[in-house]
Amino acid sequence: MNSLVSAIIFAFTVLIFFTSCSSPNKRADLAETTYKKQSKESVELQKFYERTSKRLKSRGLLRTDNGAKDSPYNAKSLSENFLKIALYDEYKIENGSYVAKETKSKLKRWKNPIIINIVHGETNTRKQIEADTKNIERFARRLSNLTNLPIEIGTKPGNFILLFLDVSEQKRFGKKLETLMPLLTPSMAKAITSSPRTTFCSAFTLTKSPKDYEYVSAIILIKSEHKNLMRKSCIHEEMAQAMGLSNDSKFAKPSIFNDDEEFALLTNHDENLLKILYDKRLQPGMGINETQQIVTKIAKELLSYKNFTLFNTIRRD
Repeated sequence: MNSLVSAIIFAFTVLIFFTSCSSPNKRADLAETTYKKQSKESVELQKFYERTSKRLKSRGLLRTDNGAKDSPYNAKSLSENFLKIALYDEYKIENGSYVAKETKSKLKRWKNPIIINIVHGETNTRKQIEADTKNIERFARRLSNLTNLPIEIGTKPGNFILLFLDVSEQKRFGKKLETLMPLLTPSMAKAITSSPRTTFCSAFTLTKSPKDYEYVSAIILIKSEHKNLMRKSCIHEEMAQAMGLSNDSKFAKPSIFNDDEEFALLTNHDENLLKILYDKRLQPGMGINETQQIVTKIAKELLSYKNFTLFNTIRRD
């Protein structure tokens, strides 16, 4: 995804245990729990994001439809998009920092149930917190239905954390990160506390070891300066990518996994990518050569007249 919208970042480390985490609908323990006004820097950043959002919308981007009418796709393109998005990583670590460099990877996904914790910084209003929680609950149910994986918001320490922080809170969140994820890598912590304004939101996933391809934890940063559609777009993209769709492709359409920012929310195409990823015929650790024929078969099944509800607008092989 274009860095103006998202920098989805994946890395491997040891198993993470969460020793402390905010309960849903509660702000992060930064200083005190009362609402605070934004800093001048945060206000300016919010204005920057609002201008960017308006500019994208004026160009016909950030669409909220599923693209069925003008962006047809078939089983061949769906399977090719899946291989590019699920079996490549978008970022790698160089000199202790994440850099955009596409690298071939293996199929990665979750096996165990996901328990979501939501952490809000002090500049989020109660109304905004309630709206975020509702959007996350709805999207979690949608992801669960697509993947057949139990996903819920929990009050106990979870393995899937969403942070809503403004720029000032990010800078002083390092100690809290150590509490939420004691073994978080320095590169990940740096990417969260020093995230540039050109990065709207980001997601980090972790496995038990470099040779393990089952996710055990994830942490997502969504900047509190985002409002309305851009905020919801970050929720959709980062949660979906943290399920195992770690890359973007300029050929994926209609999709949020594309650098062109045309679509703001998860599309039918993207739903099919998740269905393929969590199909039992695929297993974590499989490479492109192992998955290609299986993926093609699944894609054809998903786009059959019986299963695909938008067949009137979709090309087929």
